[in-house]
Amino acid sequence: MIIIGIAGGTGSGKTTVVNEIIKRLPENDVVIIPQDAYYRNSAHLPLEERQKINFDHPDSIEFELLVKQIKQLKKRSKIAQPIYSYLTCTRSEETIPVEPKHVIIIEGILCLTPPELRKLMDIKVFVDCEADLRLSRVIKRDIVERGRGVDQTLKRYEDTVRPMHLQFIEPSKRYADIIVPQGGKNIVAIDILTQYIEKQLSEK
Repeated sequence: MIIIGIAGGTGSGKTTVVNEIIKRLPENDVVIIPQDAYYRNSAHLPLEERQKINFDHPDSIEFELLVKQIKQLKKRSKIAQPIYSYLTCTRSEETIPVEPKHVIIIEGILCLTPPELRKLMDIKVFVDCEADLRLSRVIKRDIVERGRGVDQTLKRYEDTVRPMHLQFIEPSKRYADIIVPQGGKNIVAIDILTQYIEKQLSEK
């Protein structure tokens, strides 16, 4: 088993990189563990308060549970992955059963931040991207997927996304073994990363 952490700013192209890696590896050999599934349950708060949560701060994520479940997967045990809704800002009572696979990819903006999680990773990747391109992607995603308006999205970017990126996400780049500029468009970097993964798997 090989465990890969893929981090990078909001809208940097992490998901595209993950999808490109999956395309290049044997079918059914990879499982994705999204950091976003581990946001803390805020069901005890009124909806208005839930919508003010700073999703870009490490404290918003239950990393303890994520670390515990990655350790379970390493022991070849099945896990019950949480389901989180951005629309209600709560966790579902239902979970997703996840079986251990040869390749485990942990994907999320802050996944290189906690030392306990980094220690479990065999490869740490940071997807880099220009700030203006990330902003345009954030605007599109928040409007289409999360029902936010342009003004609301821009305010959130200025108040939390940008400051948290500078404080927590950008500094985590120093822990990366591989930095992928231009996100999913960098086919050369993705090919090299995939070849490295295949080599590690063959050696294990």
